[in-house]
Amino acid sequence: MAGGVIPPVVDADWLAAHRDDVVLADVRWYLDGRSGRAAYGAGHLPGAVFVDLDRCLTGDAGPGTGRHPLPDPARFARGMAQLGIGDDDTVVAYDDAGGTVAARLVWMLRATGRRAALLDGGLAAWDGPLETVPCTRPAAMFSAVPWPEERLATAEDAADPGNVVVDARQRERYLGREEPIDPRAGHIPGARSLPAGDSLDETGRLRPVDELRERFAAAGIDPSASVVAYCGSGVTACHDLLVMEHVGLGAGRLYPGSWSQWSADEARPAATEDEAPVQR
Repeated sequence: MAGGVIPPVVDADWLAAHRDDVVLADVRWYLDGRSGRAAYGAGHLPGAVFVDLDRCLTGDAGPGTGRHPLPDPARFARGMAQLGIGDDDTVVAYDDAGGTVAARLVWMLRATGRRAALLDGGLAAWDGPLETVPCTRPAAMFSAVPWPEERLATAEDAADPGNVVVDARQRERYLGREEPIDPRAGHIPGARSLPAGDSLDETGRLRPVDELRERFAAAGIDPSASVVAYCGSGVTACHDLLVMEHVGLGAGRLYPGSWSQWSADEARPAATEDEAPVQR
């Protein structure tokens, strides 16, 4: 598969046909504090390595950066290399949440020019036996590549009415009805609600492409839109961005600090009402 192109999302049939050509990555993580590593140890796809979101996919957290800022490129490179993921590997990542967490790794890899995809349906899409013994791979060569500026957005970009800004959190958090972890409730004024989980059907797989395009169109997203996606800390927003790419709506930009950074600054406003439909 060296040099080939991989779509942002693949299904279980694709994985079965290419199993020997990819590195499987288990990226389970839970907002409620449960251990992703423990879940991996209880049963994971055969040959999958465990990718610790907090250790490998996150930089130093703080009010000025958010809960899951992007790591320094050298830190990301070290984490991947130690897991045995190299520059030339093709990675298929999964979780048990429809890809809404594993999307973070896939987005990071694709943004820096690597081949990576989400497994549609995640763990539940696999109909074979699971393994409980941790998988280890020999250390690999993974280059430190700067995060491309054209794929990133700032708080100022998220406040710019010229951008279509979408919030990937559940609507209850978007509307400020609950806030389990961040300093304040609500959303960035002008942002539209586009919960990552709503792109999934009842089985945890992505909805049909036509339905997904209609959903994005309702949020004001078309191929010409300048899109900024955020969530609580820049994790599930990656799912919105990958699904956009999956349905042919372009790449969009990630606001890594997301609501955890925005809400930590009392000078920034917070909205709690649904935004009017975007007119384009």
